[in-house]
Amino acid sequence: MSRSSEEDYKDERGVAEVDAVEDSENPTSRRQIGLLSAVFIIFNRIIGTGVFATPSSILSLSGSVGLSLFMWVIGAIIASAGMQVYISWGSAIPKNGGEKNYLEYLFRRPKYLITSVFAANGVLLAWAAGNSLVFGEYILRAANVEPGRWTLRLVGFACITFSLLIHGTALNWGLRLQNLLGIFKIIVLLFVIITGFVALGGHMKVPKPHNFNRAFEGTTASASSFCLSLYNVIWSYIGFSNVNYALAEVKDPKRTLRIAGPLAIAVVTVLYILANIAYFAGATKEEITSSGRLVAALLFRNVYGPRAERALSVLVALSALGNVLSVIFSQGRVNQELGREGILPFSKFWGSNRPFSAPLTGLALHWVICIIVIFALPPGDAYNFVINVISYPLSVINAAISFGIVYLAFRPYKDWPGVPIYGIVAAAFFGAANTFLFIVPFTKPPAGGDPYESLPYWTHAVAGWVVFGLGFLYWVVWAIVLPWVGGYRLERIHETGPDRLKRHVFKRVPK
Repeated sequence: MSRSSEEDYKDERGVAEVDAVEDSENPTSRRQIGLLSAVFIIFNRIIGTGVFATPSSILSLSGSVGLSLFMWVIGAIIASAGMQVYISWGSAIPKNGGEKNYLEYLFRRPKYLITSVFAANGVLLAWAAGNSLVFGEYILRAANVEPGRWTLRLVGFACITFSLLIHGTALNWGLRLQNLLGIFKIIVLLFVIITGFVALGGHMKVPKPHNFNRAFEGTTASASSFCLSLYNVIWSYIGFSNVNYALAEVKDPKRTLRIAGPLAIAVVTVLYILANIAYFAGATKEEITSSGRLVAALLFRNVYGPRAERALSVLVALSALGNVLSVIFSQGRVNQELGREGILPFSKFWGSNRPFSAPLTGLALHWVICIIVIFALPPGDAYNFVINVISYPLSVINAAISFGIVYLAFRPYKDWPGVPIYGIVAAAFFGAANTFLFIVPFTKPPAGGDPYESLPYWTHAVAGWVVFGLGFLYWVVWAIVLPWVGGYRLERIHETGPDRLKRHVFKRVPK
């Protein structure tokens, strides 16, 4: 590392260390997340509606039952490697903010560029929108109401607004509700798995599908379809990094992260694979591929009858609510950390912890973006687009921080604590997997494998790079053009706000 780069980072690192002390001592951000809450923060983020809503598209893209099940195993391996990457980074930098901190540690020059690029990704992507829509679809099905264009969106709006209010005004109650829904999700998945065994025993309202007799019949050979299928699987595992966004609020963060992450991944993997076996035991391939996001409800209808289908719809809707709560919990903290860094316009506002000792404004920023996506996207493509446009830039970021660990193994910075050899191997594998995921989407899918009804197949890939580009343009204007035109330079200082949170602000210093 060059002398100027090292000197620049000394100041940044020093401020980061001050922030870490402030977070541990500040009564408004005291460490209140224990091991159990950490496990359920991960559970609630991972177990959303993916395992209930994506098996249909995964089977359609894979072409066969055998490859579809194998995709879930591949997803588990990738998620396990990813969990190790986030354990390595979280142990080295136990702060709120997740990937923002890791990218800033790696890419230290030009100043503020990587933070601006990440800010665009963190702020502009509607992480909670997809499961808000799934909540609306399932709850309307349970009420025996056909999900229309506006009814679906209005129920999704109600879901995400409730999540905003409880996490923004009553943090402890929000955590309790997350924990309760986390336990509830596991019970629901166990119920689905038991139903699968009932179906395997032949106790069904319809003929037995016999999907396992020729498990690999119809397997696709398309790299593009394989990639899109893997996107859907990885979407269902996204969330293993969720505690990393709130490490400053976790008791004994390094130990908690090392226990909670692997435990959550192991339990979720077993539940996911058994749940998919249950789906294939209870419905034909044709029924599953035509069921859209209602494959779990299809299983219950075939085994128990129409009334059970409606009951399960309520359970899946509550599972979706738990995921939305978990997502907005973490994204609100990402937005708050970006506000505390002074990068966002009106940073003091977004970085505040007032008036309820919770990041209400950071949560509200994510709420606004999700509302725009919920009401603006075409209804047929909204869910898949949200999944893919979030997964794509996340793949780029994951590749960067993974290969960053490999780089630091050979050229470590002075304050890098080091990573065991298995952590380096996991990082190299996770980086390679994510590189594949952000290159292949530009290849044309085969006939019938298009991910959208009305959007071009490359839409999410281009949208991902556009988001990064917006962050770059923001940096050019804010950090280069305006200071040059105005004859000043930006100097970042730290101050304590009325909510007693330490934050950064930029002062315009005449040249």
